[in-house]
Amino acid sequence: MSSSERSVKDYLPILSMGGLILIVQILALFLSMPMKANEMQAFEDPTQVSYSIYYIVMILVFTLFVLIALKRNMKWTISLFIYLAIISTLYYVFFALFTLIPDLSEHVVSAASAVLSIGITVLLYKYPEWYIVDIVGVCIAAGVSALIGISLSVIPVIVLLLLLAIYDAISVYKTKHMITMAEGIMDLKLPILFVIPKHSNYSFLKEDFKPGETREAFFMGLGDAVMPTLLVVSANVFIENNGISYPVLGAMLGTLVGHAILSILVMKGKPQAGLPFLNSGVILGFFAGVLISGASIM
Repeated sequence: MSSSERSVKDYLPILSMGGLILIVQILALFLSMPMKANEMQAFEDPTQVSYSIYYIVMILVFTLFVLIALKRNMKWTISLFIYLAIISTLYYVFFALFTLIPDLSEHVVSAASAVLSIGITVLLYKYPEWYIVDIVGVCIAAGVSALIGISLSVIPVIVLLLLLAIYDAISVYKTKHMITMAEGIMDLKLPILFVIPKHSNYSFLKEDFKPGETREAFFMGLGDAVMPTLLVVSANVFIENNGISYPVLGAMLGTLVGHAILSILVMKGKPQAGLPFLNSGVILGFFAGVLISGASIM
C-alpha cells in the first residue's frame, strides 16, 4: 500500500465523523423550525442561565445512575432507560416532520409518530447493526439538539457548553469515570455513539468489546455531535439575521475545526475528552461570525 493510499485510509474515518456531525447540525436546524412552531420548547423563558445548571445536574444524575448500574451488574436498567429515551426523542422528531404535511390532523400525526418511533426502536433492538445504529443516532442527536437549542438562548447555551467542557476534561483526564462508563456500555449496542467501520465487511453485531483488544471500528459519542449543535440551533433561532447567518455558519465551521484538531490528537493513540475541543471550536466560530455580521447576542 502506498503512502498516499494509507493516508486516505487513515483520514477517511475522521472525515466520516466530521460528516456525521455536519449532517446532525443541518438536520437539527431543519427540525428546529417546526419544533418551535409547535411550541416544543422545554422552558418558558429561554434566557435563564439557571437552566444550564439544570442540564448539568441531569447529566451528573444520569452518569451516577449508569456507574451504579454497571457496578451492580444491572445493565438492563441502562438499556431500558435509553430505549425509552429513544422512543420519546424519535416521537418528537417524527411529530415535527409530520406537521409539515398539510391537512394532517393532530391525531394522525401523533399516531403515525408513535408507530414509527416504536417500530424503529424495535428494529434497533432486534438488529443493531452499525448502519442502523448510526442512522438512529443521527435522528436522536439532531432531535435532542433541536429541542434543547430552541429552549435555551445563546448565553445559557454558551454557559452550558463551557461547563460541559470542563466536566468532560475532568471526567476523562482526572477521575477517568467517563472512560469507565463508555467501556461498560458499548456492548449494549445502543445509539449512544456513532460507529465508523475500519473495513467494508465489519459487523457491529459481532464486535467483541473486551478490554485491551483492538477495535475493528472507530467510535464517537453522540454527545460530541449534540453539544456543539446546541449553539448552532440557538444562534439560528434567537439571533436575528437577514439572509446568511454568519454566527450559525461560524459555529458550524468552528465545530469542524475543533473536530479536526481533536482527531489529530486521537490518531496519536491517546484517549481525549472531545468537548473541550468541540465546544471551544463552536464558541470561537460563533463569536467570529458575530463579529463579521455585527449581530447582537443579547
